[in-house]
Amino acid sequence: MANAMLHQIVGTLQLLGNSRTNYEIRNNSVNLIPKGFKVEVEFSKRGIYSSREGKLGVIRASASETSVVDPVLAPSNNVTHEPRTKPNETALILIRHGESLWNEKNLFTGCVDVPLTKKGVEEAIEAGRRISNIPVDMIFTSALIRAQMTAMLAMTQHRRKKVPIIMHNESEQAKAWSQIYSEETIKQSIPVIAAWQLNERMYGELQGLNKQETADRFGKEKVHEWRRSYDIPPPDGESLEMCAQRAVAYFKDNIEPQLQSGKSVMIAAHGNSLRSIIMYLDQLTSQEVISLELSTGIPMLYIFKEDNFIRRGSPVAPTETGVYAYTRGLAQYRQKLDEMLH
Repeated sequence: MANAMLHQIVGTLQLLGNSRTNYEIRNNSVNLIPKGFKVEVEFSKRGIYSSREGKLGVIRASASETSVVDPVLAPSNNVTHEPRTKPNETALILIRHGESLWNEKNLFTGCVDVPLTKKGVEEAIEAGRRISNIPVDMIFTSALIRAQMTAMLAMTQHRRKKVPIIMHNESEQAKAWSQIYSEETIKQSIPVIAAWQLNERMYGELQGLNKQETADRFGKEKVHEWRRSYDIPPPDGESLEMCAQRAVAYFKDNIEPQLQSGKSVMIAAHGNSLRSIIMYLDQLTSQEVISLELSTGIPMLYIFKEDNFIRRGSPVAPTETGVYAYTRGLAQYRQKLDEMLH
């Protein structure tokens, strides 16, 4: 793990113990640090990694993959140079945002940025209750407020009580001003990455129009074709195929590597961007995906194991036993939560 990080290092290594010693790093190797020492490593992208008593976590990084080792998921051991054991399965949670103000008004929303209704807020909170014992190490949302509200409200219900924090990497100033200086606070945080590639399908000239009035104006068949075909876009808008190209590419490049590294991920996004991702996960055809319906505020769970996505459906059972009978890994995580919180 150390060697993987050190190949980018251009700064200095500082050992803090009974004495203070500075070493200039000139290669990709470094001696093991005794337990109780602190290591500070400065990266060329201004990321700072810290290790204290054998636990390594990110203090701050400009890259979007900022995260820390959750002691519930990976308990520390007494051997400081042992790498973190990667879990053999990770969780992927998909949540379509709760009802928005334009959903309520039956308007085409697309990429217009409108918030949740009171019902949407309640749906997001209920979604959080349903995933409150499923591990979440990172959160990805679209750039739209309704998806971000859904993610934040859902995490208020999680028993781990970590705080979701939106990562601001849009400028050097934004990164500097949002820096966190407490390692302990970082350990109790979950990075939230907002990406426009996960936005809802852009509906072009239909955005802001009433759906019923649009059907009356253009004809029900034409509007149905725009909404439910795979490769026919509305005027100046995106087809589902176009939406899938950006959403799936982002998933492959940015989210799937996090799952492969052992992190559990939640995605809060939109009907069409999530349908696109599910098309990839379930290997659906273009004809199968156009008939896929996703309810607002209902989490869908996948297990990522041995580079395969295993769909577990939505955790909607009336009792938690019905949810956590899914896998041994999830049951163990909940057991550890129970032990930690009681």
